[in-house]
Order: sequence, then structure tokens, then C-alpha cells
Amino acid sequence: MRVVAPTLIVALLVATGLGGCATRAKTTSTDQAAAAAAAPQAKKARTGLFSGRSAKGTGEAGIGVNAFLWRATLDTLNFMPLLDSDPFGGTYVTDWHSVAEKPDERFKVQVYILDTRLRADGLSVQVFRQAKDVTGAWVDATVDPDTAIQIENAILTRARQLRIAQLETR
Repeated sequence: MRVVAPTLIVALLVATGLGGCATRAKTTSTDQAAAAAAAPQAKKARTGLFSGRSAKGTGEAGIGVNAFLWRATLDTLNFMPLLDSDPFGGTYVTDWHSVAEKPDERFKVQVYILDTRLRADGLSVQVFRQAKDVTGAWVDATVDPDTAIQIENAILTRARQLRIAQLETR
């Protein structure tokens, strides 16, 4: 009985799937005419993320954030282990990192690039800090607000350097 049951389940799944194919294969001439009429409209509507073209009709596909801010973020935080990054959404998240001078504390950074333009308000940085308690467990600790501002300024400075370097090579 145990050997028959999996075979029976597979047979039912295949029969159900094939039965659906037989009813799907029949199309009428009105279905074909409606599909042909909708085809030009569907082509016009294919812009944006999955089409390979932008909605503006420029025919360009690329990252959805400022490339200089993205590259500057990579350059500035390259000493920290990377946990997650999304160049299309503009998120960059590091894993916890501690330095040899202070092994009892560690930091994690999240960067959000919010704009396609190179602007100071197009960047948001969050810094998280943990310290070891007396039992050796990591607990959340406060972070000096100036730390996030310093990282933002370092990223913005690097982004400006990259932009100037590109202008000079033209």
C-alpha cells in the first residue's frame, strides 16, 4: 500500500494537469481576434522595471539610484562585511563588524540611497551598535548621532570625487 500511494498521487497530478491542457487548447476565432487587437496595447504598456526600457521612453535600463552615491557607498564601507545590497532599490546593509582595538563592541550600517540625483538629502545612513555585557552576550547600545553624519559625509565626499573624475575624463 505504501508503494502504491505515491504512484497514485503522481498519476492524479499528471492526469489533472493534462486534463487542464486539453480544455486550454481550444480557442475560438473571437479569442484570437481579441488577442490580436490587444497586442499593440500590450506592447505600448511594457515600460518600466521588467521591460528593459524606462517609462520615459529613453530606451535605457540601469540602476534606480544615483550611480555615484552607490559607488561611493561601496568604496566607503568596503572594510565592513557585506550582508545585503540592492543597487536597484538603493539599499546597502553591512554585517556586524568589530575592530581589534575594541573587541567588546561591534557596528552595523544600513545605507539607503533615496534619489537618482547626487544630493545630500538623497542619502540616509543608520548605524547600529552592540556591546558585550558582563555575561558576554551582545546587547544593543546607543550610538552617537554624529557617527551616521560622519559616514554620510564620507560617502558624499567620495561621490563628489567620482563625479569630478568623470567630468575630467570627458
